[in-house]
Amino acid sequence: MIGVTMKRFKKTSNDQLVSSNRESSVVLKISESKWGLNPMTLMAFFVVCLMVLTLVFSVAIVFGNLPPDCLWTLAEARFFHVKPSEATVSEDDIPRPVIMPKDKLLGGLLPSGFDETSCLSRYESLLYIKGLRHKPSSYLISRLRRYEALHKQCGPYTELYNRTVDLIKSGDQYSTSSSVCNYVIWVSFSGLGNRILTLTSAFLYALLTNRVLLVDPRVNLPDLFCEPFPQVSWLLPSDFPILDQFSTFNQKSPLSYGYMVRNNKSRIHPFMYLHLNHDYDGQDKLFFCDTDQTFLKKIPWLFVKSNNYYVPALFLIPSFEQELNNLFPEKGTVFHFLGRYLFHPTNSVWGLITRYYQAYLANADEKIGIQIRVFDLGVGNFKYVLDQILACTAKENLLPRVNPNEPIVNSSGKTKTISILMTSLSPRYFEEIRNMYWENPTVTGEIVSVYQPSHEEHQQTEKLMHDRKAWAEMYLLSLTDKLVTSAWSTFGYVAQGLGGLKPWILYKFENGTVHNPPCFRDMSLEPCYHSPPNYDCKKKTGSYNTGNVVPHVRHCKDMSWGLKLFDQNGEL
Repeated sequence: MIGVTMKRFKKTSNDQLVSSNRESSVVLKISESKWGLNPMTLMAFFVVCLMVLTLVFSVAIVFGNLPPDCLWTLAEARFFHVKPSEATVSEDDIPRPVIMPKDKLLGGLLPSGFDETSCLSRYESLLYIKGLRHKPSSYLISRLRRYEALHKQCGPYTELYNRTVDLIKSGDQYSTSSSVCNYVIWVSFSGLGNRILTLTSAFLYALLTNRVLLVDPRVNLPDLFCEPFPQVSWLLPSDFPILDQFSTFNQKSPLSYGYMVRNNKSRIHPFMYLHLNHDYDGQDKLFFCDTDQTFLKKIPWLFVKSNNYYVPALFLIPSFEQELNNLFPEKGTVFHFLGRYLFHPTNSVWGLITRYYQAYLANADEKIGIQIRVFDLGVGNFKYVLDQILACTAKENLLPRVNPNEPIVNSSGKTKTISILMTSLSPRYFEEIRNMYWENPTVTGEIVSVYQPSHEEHQQTEKLMHDRKAWAEMYLLSLTDKLVTSAWSTFGYVAQGLGGLKPWILYKFENGTVHNPPCFRDMSLEPCYHSPPNYDCKKKTGSYNTGNVVPHVRHCKDMSWGLKLFDQNGEL
């Protein structure tokens, strides 16, 4: 191309030289004639003038109705920027979408002031995912801004943070007046779906108790999620005094709150561990009682480990009730709002998401997500689960039926295209459904494409690339128009909450039989709390009526003993 350009340039230069010589010759002849005009010269002059006027008139008509910036655009289009062929293409050279959404802050939910290139997903997500399905309350927005100011004041390596860290180093020499900033430290545990849900729970608890949330940095978190708070990190520094003890925290830890209650120890320490895993006992569950929350207010450092979305139980604590009502007038929107606020894929994960979406989903008229998680991996269970998926999607009219008796079906008008996004550890469900739509036409003529990004065969908790793919697939599922998920699966809970979708949930496969009906429509956007406390704080005894304490906390349909938030008017 460079050679061709040079030849054209030389040719143009020669042409200009010839033209210049000809014009000089004409000028000489005219001057020699001493302005004498013969008839032939006069005729030529009038012909040239007529041609010029015709050309000007034509241009005026053609461009007269175009918008002003069109001519500017046409002029700009003539300039080219040529890079040397040996230059490498960096991530910054990749074209980004040029039309940014008007409401990139999600109605004020997100803070401004970030370097947008450091986390492209924070503001580009609206180009792919729908906006918020509901409007956040003005009180929630103001509380988030107040929290961000607190985080900036008390975050890692600030003067107040350093002063509070010194309380841990001082050991038992601690007075309740020593701390200005109080913290809740999220200790990583379990699979990625569980980690996202427990991190959301810990953040809500931090909002309710005016604490600063800092997160365990040990397990891929910085590689998966962007920083959610401006200017100051949410990652607990690697030089934190007792970071190496996190893996040993359990119910028997001497500074576990439940352990202290069991052993009648009420001495106030600078830090305390809260064991909120599924195996917690009656003393651990006292965390959800008002009197115990009064005591915990005195502890500057609370370390929380859980594999449960314990948000519904926070709604059962009387002292939090009014604040939660102000934050979330629509009770079934907690994870939808806080999930969209906290979790933004890093640029590496965002690349996985956007490349896959553009390649396989963007042009479909309808996008259907199907998330499959099988907890009972018996050899003969595959056929039962496949039949359940097909029965559910047929009964609920989610997918078109096939016609095995016709080689082709001609549809009138524009053919509808449907993309099915499947996620599973196994490729077998995807292969069966893909082959079904390849080998048979649909009854009504739709074109159906079936895709599955990965099939890892086994869950590989805390393995970086596995977690990146899992996070990308949760996010991709949230971009679909309709969603089918599996009972008990936190993977599906995250997708439905981020997307603001009420999914069809496949009943858990049990005892070699398919449940009839095969699935049900979920009653809210919220995840299910699998191991609620079921504890009566007033009577200090076990209670199984926690689903009847307040009208917006009820038992889950996919796990009868679990708890779920939903809006009282039933519209979520």
